Amino acid sequence: MTHVYLNGDYLPLAQASVSVTDRGFLFGDGIYEVIPVYYGQLFRLEQHLVRLNRSLAEIFIELRITESEINAIAERLLALNQLQNASLYLQVTRGTSSVRDHRFPAAPKPTIYASLNPLPAVDERPDPTGRRAICVDDIRWQRCDIKAITLLANCMARQQAENSGADEALMVHDNWVIEGSASNLFMVRDNVVYTAPTSPWILGGITRELVLELLHEKGFKVSEQLFTRAELYAADEAWITSSTREIQPLVAIDGQCIGNGQAGPIWHQITEYYMAYKQKLYNGHIV
Repeated sequence: MTHVYLNGDYLPLAQASVSVTDRGFLFGDGIYEVIPVYYGQLFRLEQHLVRLNRSLAEIFIELRITESEINAIAERLLALNQLQNASLYLQVTRGTSSVRDHRFPAAPKPTIYASLNPLPAVDERPDPTGRRAICVDDIRWQRCDIKAITLLANCMARQQAENSGADEALMVHDNWVIEGSASNLFMVRDNVVYTAPTSPWILGGITRELVLELLHEKGFKVSEQLFTRAELYAADEAWITSSTREIQPLVAIDGQCIGNGQAGPIWHQITEYYMAYKQKLYNGHIV
């Protein structure tokens, strides 16, 4: 990454800076979105835009970002960074204030920042190597459905996983395993695919939503319901989803083998359907 977008300007990364009085810096007062870009096209932009603007409205930032605005930012950043496949990180904070005060400032001017990170190409085969996870107590706030930049609890959980030699931390809330620190969680038992229902306790992932669409379309049995750690340990398969990880199989949780310890048959099937969907997008059949 060589160039970023900041408040209407496209700048070399080393020249981009924000005020130390920005409320994102002082309070974590802002939201963000991560959107995959394949061959210059933003993936599932409509769905990402709905979530972005909902998050803005939920924290009372009076700004709405349009499809044309995001497309223009992405197009310019892709050219400046010489990328075709990337993840677009877009962050909006409430902006600066002359006085550090928990109350919102009057008529603030939001700070808008965007950057790119490289992603694999659409046709790159998914990695079937199983990932490992641990379960941790969910200490996050009660509005996890807002994609807020205040991610300290998520970072602590992810570092706990790293320290344990695992790839992801799974959040346990009231004995229910609800999602990962940066992913949504699925499990399979007796050919039924389970995932936690949307609620204030989880972020409604865009990849989660697409996987559910594909599962229903292909005739799989799906249940959006909560499940316990014991039920997860007894699963035949499990996987996590996110915009950048896509669909990654879990083969062990808390040191306990899931299924036969390898990516399962339903994971292989849904991954093929997911890849086919992306390839149609690249061929112009889905816009």
